[in-house]
Amino acid sequence: MRRTEDISMQAHSRFSSRRRLPFFLAGALLLVASLTVLMWRPPVVHGSALAVDPGPRPLPAAAGSFYSALNSNQKAIGTRLTQIFTEVNFVAGGPLVKTVGLGPRFNSNSCSSCHAYPAVGGSSPPNNPLFGIYQLMGATNSMPSFITSTGPVIVARFPLKSDGSRDGGVHQMFTISNRTDAPGCTTMVQPDFASAQASNNIIFRQTTPTYGTGLMELIQESDIVANMNSNLSLKQSLGITGHANYSDDDGTITRFGWKAQNKSLLYFSGEAYTVEEGVSDEAFPSENDESIASCLPPFPVPPGTNKTKGVPDDRNDTGEAPKAPVNFPGDLERFSLFMRFLAPPTPAAPTPSTTNGQTQFNNIGCNMCHTTSFTTPSSSIAALSKVQANLFSDLVVHHMGPGLADNVLQGNAGPDEFRTAPLWGVGQRFFFLHDGRTTDIVQAIENHRSFSNGTYPDSEANTVINNFDALTQTNQQDLVNFLRSL
Repeated sequence: MRRTEDISMQAHSRFSSRRRLPFFLAGALLLVASLTVLMWRPPVVHGSALAVDPGPRPLPAAAGSFYSALNSNQKAIGTRLTQIFTEVNFVAGGPLVKTVGLGPRFNSNSCSSCHAYPAVGGSSPPNNPLFGIYQLMGATNSMPSFITSTGPVIVARFPLKSDGSRDGGVHQMFTISNRTDAPGCTTMVQPDFASAQASNNIIFRQTTPTYGTGLMELIQESDIVANMNSNLSLKQSLGITGHANYSDDDGTITRFGWKAQNKSLLYFSGEAYTVEEGVSDEAFPSENDESIASCLPPFPVPPGTNKTKGVPDDRNDTGEAPKAPVNFPGDLERFSLFMRFLAPPTPAAPTPSTTNGQTQFNNIGCNMCHTTSFTTPSSSIAALSKVQANLFSDLVVHHMGPGLADNVLQGNAGPDEFRTAPLWGVGQRFFFLHDGRTTDIVQAIENHRSFSNGTYPDSEANTVINNFDALTQTNQQDLVNFLRSL
């Protein structure tokens, strides 16, 4: 952050909470159980899928625009919201750099470096931006082995602490040691990712797209529950259960993040700001590593630069000029508005293939989890009011089996449970599943199937994937073409 037409057409070439979760289960048995966690590796395709992924639809992006129905005041702030989302953060600013607060530990220096494709606000781009960031301004970071130049933007979590108790939080990849804008910081070290990999105690999460999230934020809990309780006989026959994740604070349904762990875009923004960029804010006012506070600003800096950092780094901007129409309390509100104003991706025009593909998608049971749409209630933002949101998600979490299990608990989402990923925009996405393990959407489908290993139960998707494999090659291909049209 302070950051088809024919679907067979071939496409262009082919970062969540850092807070330690409140589960402390010590003991050797838990440590042994952690060995079931799967590290990111190339997947194996199972079953008898005959379809071929045509690849992402080529640019221009069918996403990244604000709602055309925004009112004049909302449209007037759009440029400034985009500037805030795309700006780069520094440890200490200068005469032309207002952005102050990067680090002490961080994964990137801007929202848009990771939420990048197919347009600002999206997900991982095909070429990893972290290679232009990790040693910026003299930083002495090394690149972890799991980050590759053409791989997804991912962050690392350690499921367990060294004593076997629960961890689950993000361990930032980089530090501000030896950066020229942090002259007092020279001793910070990066996490020992190699040891974590050797002990099989590391999992990864990739960037989620933010298009249409304003609609997702508004969907009523009663509608989520009613949809969850619908078609129960069919769901039971398919092995589908699923449940909502709930906020520990007020008991309401949460919906953002790979495990539906965050309630609102404001909270999502605050958490990401401190976790991914190390910028403390009004929601998370402490530095993400206070052990090196003595090396942070104020320190001797050239004349004319910002000489104080303070905590939190990001605060109310009531004195910012010009005051209108950009006088918002702070970056969190601006990030939230940027995402709230982003319209959903626009699907490609239907073809006979994609129309049949959606029929097959529904016939085999994909829509029992990937619910086609919800309708928003009345909203103070007219552009979001009573809108049909075709997100293709039920916004609840499901058991996905040992093949996808990450041994991380968030809220009441268990170690093998994940939110049904919204599919809108999947047609222009490069990386799939929570850890970005594949660029092939057919492999992503097959990876939904996984059988109990004694620690985790069967994936709830097993029967649906068997149904997919039983389709004719034409119907399989049409279903894949339908997904790539979204």
